[in-house]
Amino acid sequence: MKYLIPVVTLLYASGIFAQGGTESQPKSYNFNLTEAIAHALEHNAKVINAGRDIEISRKKKWETTAAGLPQINAGIDYQYNIEIQKSVVPAEFFGGQPGEFTEIAFGTKQSAIARSTLSQLLFDGSYIVALQASKTYLKYYQNAKQKTDADVRETIINAYGSAVLTDESIKILQRNKQLVEKLLSDTQETFKNGLIEEENVEQLQLTLASIQSNLNNVTRLRKISYNMLKYELGLEIQDQLTLTQTLDQLATESVATSLNATNFDVKQNIDYKILENLNEQRQLEYKLERSKALPSLSANLNFGYNAFSDRFTFLDRQQRWLNYSFVGASLNIPIFSSFARSSRTQQAKIAIEQAKTQLIATEQALQVQFAKAKSDFDLAVEEFQTAKKSLDLAERIERKQQVKFVEGLSTSFDYNDAQKQLYSAQQAFLQTMSDIINKRSALERVISSN
Repeated sequence: MKYLIPVVTLLYASGIFAQGGTESQPKSYNFNLTEAIAHALEHNAKVINAGRDIEISRKKKWETTAAGLPQINAGIDYQYNIEIQKSVVPAEFFGGQPGEFTEIAFGTKQSAIARSTLSQLLFDGSYIVALQASKTYLKYYQNAKQKTDADVRETIINAYGSAVLTDESIKILQRNKQLVEKLLSDTQETFKNGLIEEENVEQLQLTLASIQSNLNNVTRLRKISYNMLKYELGLEIQDQLTLTQTLDQLATESVATSLNATNFDVKQNIDYKILENLNEQRQLEYKLERSKALPSLSANLNFGYNAFSDRFTFLDRQQRWLNYSFVGASLNIPIFSSFARSSRTQQAKIAIEQAKTQLIATEQALQVQFAKAKSDFDLAVEEFQTAKKSLDLAERIERKQQVKFVEGLSTSFDYNDAQKQLYSAQQAFLQTMSDIINKRSALERVISSN
């Protein structure tokens, strides 16, 4: 037993006893934003399933088409009569007294039938409408896939921006920490020489502790942001992901690429396309209800064999099989449904008007949505420019206060106020860059269906 425990431990460590088998080795990925979007549009779970919906709708289209094509069915029926059904006949047929009846059984204990049927739909208005509807059905899922792609693209842009925002925040906090640590070290030496008061040292210690706390928090947020991005990209959480674009590069690209985003064709918006598709569906539903008032015609050809025996001899070569065949047609003519068909037709007609109203309302809503998205983006650009100027000003003020503090011309409280102003300006500048990326994504989401 004492040798078994180390062996089992080793087996678990090597993955032999691990449930589900050995885990795959982590992979490494390097993505700029364009590459990340392209990868997500191929590997994101929602995109994959949206593509599968299209494949299902294609199969559904053929299923509908096949309903009007020849259908062949075959079958075998076997029957064992526990008690053969009897009938009565006049007894005088068998020499009995007139007016009396004799029971007689017709048939055998066992019977079997082998049959095949060929059927063909010749005319059905519902089938014609169903063929048209199957195309609309496919178009709906193609539009749904396009909408999913647009949603995933926007999600990736925002997640990528959030991830690089944490990277930039960590860099700034680390730089601030190094500067405060150096200043604290110099201040402690000055205090030891009795040239400044202890509160100056304590104030810097508080500032350093605050920076360290923020750094720890952003480091945790970075892990969460990267994991969320990995999930949207369709990667494993344990995979290594490196983002090759900085927040500043993304913000600059966003400003450059979205300055021309002024023209808006509402018919290119994917939400509008989906509602157009809904209108087509409502029209077809109306046609379907009207087609149910038309007659339907089908034909069938039947061929088979039957056999009878008091014992199970149907597999014997000597068993006699009797063949039969017939051809038939079926015409169904709807005459009166107590106005049920008329009611369904009127309901479908009202649904058409509802869909039209919804399409008009959506067109107006999209125009408002575009105006708001454009305004939000313009505001994000203005705030970015303002935040950049504010950051430059805060940096100059902080440097001046630092010089005054070192030379003993200002208090630690004055310098602390300048530091807080600088740190606030830094975070505001980072946030405005992130906002530009997100607002650009939202604006393009409204403008383009791609």
